[in-house]
Amino acid sequence: MDKHSTWLTRFAPRPTATMRLICFSHAGGGAAVYRPWALSMPAAVEVMAIVLPGREGRVHETPLPAMSMLLEELIPALLPHLDRPFAFFGHSMGALVAFETARALQRHGASLPIRLLLSGRRAPHLPEQEPPLHQLQNDEFLAEINNRHGGIPVAVLQHRDLLALLLPGLRADMTVIETYRHDGGPGFSGPISVFGGMDDARARRDQLLAWQQHTAHPLTLRMFAGGHFYFNEPQARDALIATVAAALDFERAFA
Repeated sequence: MDKHSTWLTRFAPRPTATMRLICFSHAGGGAAVYRPWALSMPAAVEVMAIVLPGREGRVHETPLPAMSMLLEELIPALLPHLDRPFAFFGHSMGALVAFETARALQRHGASLPIRLLLSGRRAPHLPEQEPPLHQLQNDEFLAEINNRHGGIPVAVLQHRDLLALLLPGLRADMTVIETYRHDGGPGFSGPISVFGGMDDARARRDQLLAWQQHTAHPLTLRMFAGGHFYFNEPQARDALIATVAAALDFERAFA
């Protein structure tokens, strides 16, 4: 199998779709979170999701612990799928990877997303607010992850064999986040929409609005009830999907 083909998955292939939405997951997350999106988007939109090494069907591959390493392997895998208008959506770490992927495409003169849709992540020039945890021992690392972010199901925490599979990817993701430094270079040349949870202390409204610094277009912001993983709640998720679909429909109309 072409190693590039493992980087993206389709849950509902739509070969006649006129647009693609390419989705990036949060730290420790997988592409499966976007399965409901694939089934809920209009027929004109095909949803694809990034599968990082160490996750899901790639669980036995070595995770990549640096943004530069991710981009080096991800960009060649993406290029064959940029043959029609597309947008990026990313949540938390996924928002950061989506942004840097768009900038890398921009530097290479490749096709660019018609819009970045970024969720649950403060603007990239804002520094980390808490001490790094990616070098902590496993038990302390997991406890601190749950204290800061939540989102690890109790059933997973109690299943040591499953944890052993998931930990390398989660630790690599936290390493990507905690060692990332914005280079101060050009922002994204296209428009950016930002989303967040009203109770998310790690991506407050003012920190989301700071994304305006990274686009010359007017920034759009939409807040939803909930915390960092607000879109796990069906009502918020459905509202977010509808908002994203409307944004893509607007871009299609003016493409």
